[in-house]
Amino acid sequence: MRAILKKGPHPGLEISQVNIPSIKHDEVLIKVLAASICGTDLHIYKWNRWAQERIKHFPTITGHEFSGKIVETGYGVSGFSVGDYVSSDSHIVCGECLQCRIGQQHVCSNLKIMGIDRDGCFAEYVAVPSKVVWKNDDSLPPEIASVQDPLGNAVYCTLVEPVTGKSVIIIGDGPIGLFSAGIARVSGAGWIGLIGHHASRMDAAKVMGADATFHGDEEGLISTIMNITGGVGVDVVLEMSGSEKGLEQGLSLLRKGGRLSAFGLFPQPVSIDITNRIIFKGITLYGINGRILFDTWYRMHNLLKSGRLDISHVITHKLPFDEFEKGFALLMERPKKAIKVVLML
Repeated sequence: MRAILKKGPHPGLEISQVNIPSIKHDEVLIKVLAASICGTDLHIYKWNRWAQERIKHFPTITGHEFSGKIVETGYGVSGFSVGDYVSSDSHIVCGECLQCRIGQQHVCSNLKIMGIDRDGCFAEYVAVPSKVVWKNDDSLPPEIASVQDPLGNAVYCTLVEPVTGKSVIIIGDGPIGLFSAGIARVSGAGWIGLIGHHASRMDAAKVMGADATFHGDEEGLISTIMNITGGVGVDVVLEMSGSEKGLEQGLSLLRKGGRLSAFGLFPQPVSIDITNRIIFKGITLYGINGRILFDTWYRMHNLLKSGRLDISHVITHKLPFDEFEKGFALLMERPKKAIKVVLML
Protein backbone atom coordinates (compact mmCIF):
# COMPACT_ATOMS: atom_id res chain seq x y z
CA MET A 1 0.00 0.00 0.00
CA ARG A 2 1.01 3.65 -0.35
CA ALA A 3 1.88 5.43 2.88
CA ILE A 4 3.32 8.81 3.89
CA LEU A 5 6.31 8.18 6.13
CA LYS A 6 8.62 9.98 8.49
CA LYS A 7 11.70 8.02 7.53
CA GLY A 8 14.29 9.71 9.70
CA PRO A 9 15.15 12.63 12.01
CA HIS A 10 15.04 15.37 9.39
CA PRO A 11 12.49 17.72 7.74
CA GLY A 12 9.99 16.41 5.22
CA LEU A 13 7.87 13.32 4.59
CA GLU A 14 8.04 10.69 1.86
CA ILE A 15 5.48 8.50 0.13
CA SER A 16 6.48 4.86 -0.17
CA GLN A 17 5.13 1.37 -0.68
CA VAL A 18 4.83 -0.56 2.60
CA ASN A 19 3.06 -3.71 3.73
CA ILE A 20 -0.63 -3.53 4.59
CA PRO A 21 -0.74 -3.82 8.40
CA SER A 22 -1.75 -7.05 10.09
CA ILE A 23 -4.40 -6.63 12.78
CA LYS A 24 -4.46 -7.92 16.35
CA HIS A 25 -7.45 -9.73 17.84
CA ASP A 26 -8.99 -6.47 19.12
CA GLU A 27 -8.34 -4.36 16.02
CA VAL A 28 -10.05 -3.56 12.74
CA LEU A 29 -8.40 -2.88 9.39
CA ILE A 30 -9.81 0.20 7.68
CA LYS A 31 -9.56 1.25 4.02
CA VAL A 32 -8.94 4.99 4.28
CA LEU A 33 -11.20 7.24 2.20
CA ALA A 34 -10.07 10.66 3.43
CA ALA A 35 -7.32 11.89 5.76
CA SER A 36 -6.91 15.48 6.87
CA ILE A 37 -3.69 17.31 7.71
CA CYS A 38 -3.38 18.54 11.30
CA GLY A 39 -1.07 21.13 12.86
CA THR A 40 0.70 18.23 14.55
CA ASP A 41 1.51 16.81 11.12
CA LEU A 42 3.05 20.16 10.18
CA HIS A 43 5.32 19.98 13.24
CA ILE A 44 6.44 16.51 12.17
CA TYR A 45 6.96 17.66 8.58
CA LYS A 46 9.05 20.66 9.68
CA TRP A 47 10.87 18.53 12.27
CA ASN A 48 10.76 21.25 14.90
CA ARG A 49 11.78 20.90 18.52
CA TRP A 50 8.47 19.35 19.60
CA ALA A 51 8.66 16.70 16.87
CA GLN A 52 12.29 15.92 17.69
CA GLU A 53 11.38 15.29 21.31
CA ARG A 54 8.21 13.32 20.51
CA ILE A 55 8.92 11.04 17.53
CA LYS A 56 11.06 8.11 18.64
CA HIS A 57 10.59 5.44 15.96
CA PHE A 58 11.45 5.44 12.25
CA PRO A 59 9.92 4.92 9.83
CA THR A 60 6.52 6.04 11.17
CA ILE A 61 3.34 6.45 9.12
CA THR A 62 2.01 9.86 10.06
CA GLY A 63 -1.55 11.25 10.27
CA HIS A 64 -4.40 10.73 12.73
CA GLU A 65 -7.56 12.29 11.25
CA PHE A 66 -9.48 10.09 8.81
CA SER A 67 -12.58 8.30 7.63
CA GLY A 68 -12.87 4.95 5.90
CA LYS A 69 -14.52 1.55 5.66
CA ILE A 70 -13.72 -1.58 7.63
CA VAL A 71 -12.32 -4.39 5.47
CA GLU A 72 -11.30 -6.85 8.22
CA THR A 73 -12.06 -7.40 11.92
CA GLY A 74 -10.04 -9.22 14.58
CA TYR A 75 -11.52 -12.35 16.14
CA GLY A 76 -12.08 -10.53 19.44
CA VAL A 77 -13.98 -7.59 17.92
CA SER A 78 -17.71 -7.20 18.45
CA GLY A 79 -20.07 -4.44 17.35
CA PHE A 80 -18.28 -3.78 14.05
CA SER A 81 -18.52 -5.53 10.68
CA VAL A 82 -16.81 -5.44 7.32
CA GLY A 83 -18.27 -2.56 5.32
CA ASP A 84 -18.95 -0.27 8.29
CA TYR A 85 -18.22 3.41 7.54
CA VAL A 86 -16.06 4.65 10.41
CA SER A 87 -13.68 7.17 11.88
CA SER A 88 -11.55 6.87 14.99
CA ASP A 89 -10.35 8.81 17.97
CA SER A 90 -6.62 9.38 17.57
CA HIS A 91 -6.02 8.73 21.27
CA ILE A 92 -5.49 5.01 21.89
CA VAL A 93 -6.29 4.41 25.56
CA CYS A 94 -5.17 1.48 27.68
CA GLY A 95 -8.49 0.86 29.46
CA GLU A 96 -6.65 -0.27 32.60
CA CYS A 97 -5.15 2.77 34.38
CA LEU A 98 -6.94 4.71 37.13
CA GLN A 99 -8.13 7.40 34.70
CA CYS A 100 -9.59 4.87 32.26
CA ARG A 101 -11.31 2.96 35.05
CA ILE A 102 -13.06 6.06 36.44
CA GLY A 103 -14.27 7.45 33.10
CA GLN A 104 -11.39 9.83 32.32
CA GLN A 105 -10.01 7.96 29.31
CA HIS A 106 -9.11 11.22 27.55
CA VAL A 107 -6.26 11.63 30.07
CA CYS A 108 -5.19 7.96 30.06
CA SER A 109 -1.84 7.47 31.81
CA ASN A 110 -0.63 5.15 29.04
CA LEU A 111 -1.98 7.10 26.07
CA LYS A 112 -0.72 6.32 22.57
CA ILE A 113 -1.42 8.69 19.68
CA MET A 114 -1.87 7.57 16.08
CA GLY A 115 0.78 8.87 13.72
CA ILE A 116 3.13 9.56 16.63
CA ASP A 117 3.39 6.59 18.97
CA ARG A 118 2.07 4.08 16.42
CA ASP A 119 1.47 4.09 12.69
CA GLY A 120 -1.20 6.52 11.56
CA CYS A 121 -3.71 7.03 8.79
CA PHE A 122 -1.74 8.67 5.97
CA ALA A 123 -1.95 5.37 4.11
CA GLU A 124 -4.36 3.30 2.09
CA TYR A 125 -5.07 1.11 5.13
CA VAL A 126 -4.81 1.64 8.88
CA ALA A 127 -5.16 -0.78 11.81
CA VAL A 128 -7.03 0.62 14.83
CA PRO A 129 -8.18 -0.91 18.15
CA SER A 130 -11.97 -1.26 17.94
CA LYS A 131 -12.40 0.40 21.36
CA VAL A 132 -11.71 3.83 19.83
CA VAL A 133 -13.56 3.34 16.50
CA TRP A 134 -16.72 5.33 15.76
CA LYS A 135 -19.47 4.41 13.27
CA ASN A 136 -20.30 7.33 11.00
CA ASP A 137 -23.68 8.25 9.66
CA ASP A 138 -23.78 7.12 6.02
CA SER A 139 -24.88 10.60 4.92
CA LEU A 140 -21.68 12.23 6.21
CA PRO A 141 -19.23 13.06 3.38
CA PRO A 142 -15.80 11.42 3.85
CA GLU A 143 -14.01 14.77 4.08
CA ILE A 144 -16.33 15.92 6.88
CA ALA A 145 -16.08 12.58 8.67
CA SER A 146 -12.28 12.82 8.51
CA VAL A 147 -12.11 16.01 10.61
CA GLN A 148 -14.19 14.81 13.55
CA ASP A 149 -11.07 14.36 15.69
CA PRO A 150 -10.27 18.13 15.69
CA LEU A 151 -13.96 18.99 15.65
CA GLY A 152 -14.22 16.97 18.84
CA ASN A 153 -11.50 19.13 20.40
CA ALA A 154 -13.65 22.15 19.62
CA VAL A 155 -16.83 20.55 20.98
CA TYR A 156 -15.14 19.56 24.24
CA CYS A 157 -13.38 22.93 24.63
CA THR A 158 -16.49 24.98 23.88
CA LEU A 159 -19.11 22.90 25.69
CA VAL A 160 -17.23 21.68 28.77
CA GLU A 161 -19.78 24.04 30.38
CA PRO A 162 -22.91 25.41 28.63
CA VAL A 163 -22.51 28.60 26.58
CA THR A 164 -26.21 29.35 26.06
CA GLY A 165 -26.81 33.08 26.41
CA LYS A 166 -23.15 33.76 27.28
CA SER A 167 -20.49 35.94 25.68
CA VAL A 168 -17.58 33.95 24.23
CA ILE A 169 -14.20 35.09 22.96
CA ILE A 170 -12.06 32.66 20.94
CA ILE A 171 -8.33 33.38 20.83
CA GLY A 172 -6.78 31.81 17.74
CA ASP A 173 -7.96 31.49 14.13
CA GLY A 174 -6.88 27.92 13.40
CA PRO A 175 -9.37 25.27 12.29
CA ILE A 176 -10.36 24.35 15.85
CA GLY A 177 -11.00 27.99 16.75
CA LEU A 178 -13.20 28.33 13.67
CA PHE A 179 -15.04 25.11 14.53
CA SER A 180 -15.62 26.54 18.01
CA ALA A 181 -17.26 29.65 16.57
CA GLY A 182 -19.80 27.45 14.80
CA ILE A 183 -20.37 25.27 17.86
CA ALA A 184 -20.89 28.28 20.11
CA ARG A 185 -23.36 29.75 17.60
CA VAL A 186 -25.54 26.65 17.27
CA SER A 187 -25.35 26.12 21.05
CA GLY A 188 -26.97 29.48 21.73
CA ALA A 189 -24.11 31.76 22.72
CA GLY A 190 -25.27 35.35 23.11
CA TRP A 191 -22.18 36.97 21.54
CA ILE A 192 -19.12 35.44 19.88
CA GLY A 193 -15.84 37.17 19.14
CA LEU A 194 -12.63 35.78 17.66
CA ILE A 195 -9.11 37.15 17.91
CA GLY A 196 -6.80 36.11 15.06
CA HIS A 197 -4.18 37.27 12.59
CA HIS A 198 -5.14 36.09 9.09
CA ALA A 199 -7.75 37.85 6.95
CA SER A 200 -9.03 34.73 5.17
CA ARG A 201 -9.56 32.94 8.46
CA MET A 202 -11.26 35.95 10.03
CA ASP A 203 -13.68 35.91 7.11
CA ALA A 204 -14.31 32.21 7.72
CA ALA A 205 -14.94 32.92 11.40
CA LYS A 206 -17.78 35.25 10.49
CA VAL A 207 -19.28 32.64 8.17
CA MET A 208 -19.05 30.11 11.00
CA GLY A 209 -20.94 32.40 13.37
CA ALA A 210 -18.65 34.97 14.96
CA ASP A 211 -20.35 38.31 15.60
CA ALA A 212 -17.04 40.16 15.49
CA THR A 213 -13.39 39.49 14.70
CA PHE A 214 -10.32 41.30 15.97
CA HIS A 215 -6.68 41.33 14.95
CA GLY A 216 -4.49 40.14 17.79
CA ASP A 217 -2.13 43.12 17.46
CA GLU A 218 -4.91 45.68 17.18
CA GLU A 219 -4.27 48.77 19.29
CA GLY A 220 -6.82 49.12 22.08
CA LEU A 221 -8.06 45.54 21.57
CA ILE A 222 -8.77 44.89 25.24
CA SER A 223 -10.66 48.15 25.78
CA THR A 224 -12.68 47.61 22.56
CA ILE A 225 -13.93 44.20 23.66
CA MET A 226 -14.45 45.33 27.25
CA ASN A 227 -16.66 48.15 25.94
CA ILE A 228 -18.73 45.59 23.99
CA THR A 229 -19.36 43.73 27.25
CA GLY A 230 -20.28 46.88 29.15
CA GLY A 231 -16.96 46.89 30.96
CA VAL A 232 -17.64 43.56 32.69
CA GLY A 233 -15.66 41.19 30.48
CA VAL A 234 -16.68 38.03 28.65
CA ASP A 235 -18.24 34.99 30.28
CA VAL A 236 -16.11 32.43 28.43
CA VAL A 237 -12.61 32.48 26.93
CA LEU A 238 -11.45 29.69 24.60
CA GLU A 239 -7.65 29.91 24.39
CA MET A 240 -6.62 28.25 21.12
CA SER A 241 -3.44 30.15 20.24
CA GLY A 242 -0.87 28.57 22.51
CA SER A 243 0.82 31.96 22.89
CA GLU A 244 1.58 33.76 26.14
CA LYS A 245 0.21 36.98 24.64
CA GLY A 246 -3.06 35.23 23.75
CA LEU A 247 -3.38 33.78 27.23
CA GLU A 248 -2.75 37.18 28.79
CA GLN A 249 -5.39 38.73 26.54
CA GLY A 250 -7.85 36.04 27.53
CA LEU A 251 -7.26 36.48 31.25
CA SER A 252 -7.62 40.26 30.85
CA LEU A 253 -10.91 39.90 28.98
CA LEU A 254 -12.48 37.25 31.23
CA ARG A 255 -14.98 38.56 33.75
CA LYS A 256 -14.79 37.71 37.44
CA GLY A 257 -16.22 34.24 37.96
CA GLY A 258 -15.86 33.40 34.27
CA ARG A 259 -14.54 30.27 32.57
CA LEU A 260 -11.35 29.79 30.57
CA SER A 261 -10.77 26.66 28.48
CA ALA A 262 -7.09 26.23 27.61
CA PHE A 263 -6.51 24.15 24.49
CA GLY A 264 -3.56 25.77 22.68
CA LEU A 265 -0.20 24.11 23.33
CA PHE A 266 2.51 26.46 24.58
CA PRO A 267 6.04 25.88 23.24
CA GLN A 268 7.58 26.92 26.54
CA PRO A 269 6.52 27.74 30.12
CA VAL A 270 4.51 30.94 30.54
CA SER A 271 4.34 33.46 33.37
CA ILE A 272 0.88 34.05 34.89
CA ASP A 273 -0.13 36.29 37.78
CA ILE A 274 -2.13 33.49 39.42
CA THR A 275 -3.09 35.56 42.46
CA ASN A 276 -4.75 38.41 40.57
CA ARG A 277 -5.70 36.72 37.28
CA ILE A 278 -7.13 33.48 38.65
CA ILE A 279 -7.62 33.36 42.41
CA PHE A 280 -8.94 36.86 43.10
CA LYS A 281 -11.04 36.76 39.91
CA GLY A 282 -12.53 33.42 41.00
CA ILE A 283 -12.30 31.96 37.49
CA THR A 284 -12.75 28.34 36.47
CA LEU A 285 -9.83 27.04 34.38
CA TYR A 286 -10.14 23.87 32.28
CA GLY A 287 -7.24 22.09 30.62
CA ILE A 288 -8.60 20.56 27.40
CA ASN A 289 -6.89 17.39 26.19
CA GLY A 290 -8.43 15.41 23.35
CA ARG A 291 -12.09 14.48 23.45
CA ILE A 292 -14.31 12.75 26.03
CA LEU A 293 -14.76 9.13 24.93
CA PHE A 294 -17.44 8.90 23.75
CA ASP A 295 -19.60 11.74 25.08
CA THR A 296 -17.96 14.24 22.73
CA TRP A 297 -18.50 11.96 19.73
CA TYR A 298 -22.23 11.66 20.42
CA ARG A 299 -22.49 15.44 20.71
CA MET A 300 -20.65 15.86 17.40
CA HIS A 301 -22.92 13.32 15.75
CA ASN A 302 -26.04 15.13 16.94
CA LEU A 303 -24.76 18.58 15.92
CA LEU A 304 -23.77 17.40 12.44
CA LYS A 305 -26.90 15.30 11.96
CA SER A 306 -29.10 18.28 12.87
CA GLY A 307 -27.78 20.21 9.87
CA ARG A 308 -27.36 23.31 12.00
CA LEU A 309 -23.57 22.93 12.27
CA ASP A 310 -21.98 23.34 8.84
CA ILE A 311 -18.19 22.93 8.97
CA SER A 312 -17.67 22.70 5.21
CA HIS A 313 -16.39 26.32 5.10
CA VAL A 314 -13.33 25.30 7.14
CA ILE A 315 -12.30 22.62 4.62
CA THR A 316 -10.71 24.79 1.95
CA HIS A 317 -8.87 22.13 -0.08
CA LYS A 318 -9.39 18.50 -1.11
CA LEU A 319 -6.40 16.98 -2.86
CA PRO A 320 -5.45 13.55 -4.21
CA PHE A 321 -3.40 11.54 -1.71
CA ASP A 322 -0.29 11.63 -3.92
CA GLU A 323 -0.34 15.45 -3.82
CA PHE A 324 0.35 15.57 -0.07
CA GLU A 325 3.39 17.83 -0.61
CA LYS A 326 1.09 20.45 -2.15
CA GLY A 327 -1.21 20.15 0.85
CA PHE A 328 1.60 20.80 3.31
CA ALA A 329 2.88 23.69 1.18
CA LEU A 330 -0.56 25.29 1.20
CA LEU A 331 -0.72 25.14 4.99
CA MET A 332 2.77 26.65 5.35
CA GLU A 333 2.06 29.45 2.86
CA ARG A 334 2.07 33.03 4.17
CA PRO A 335 -0.18 34.91 4.31
CA LYS A 336 -2.38 31.98 5.27
CA LYS A 337 -5.20 31.13 2.87
CA ALA A 338 -5.71 27.40 3.37
CA ILE A 339 -7.47 26.31 6.55
CA LYS A 340 -8.12 22.56 6.51
CA VAL A 341 -6.62 20.37 3.78
CA VAL A 342 -8.00 16.86 3.22
CA LEU A 343 -6.21 14.15 1.24
CA MET A 344 -8.63 11.94 -0.70
CA LEU A 345 -7.92 8.30 -1.51
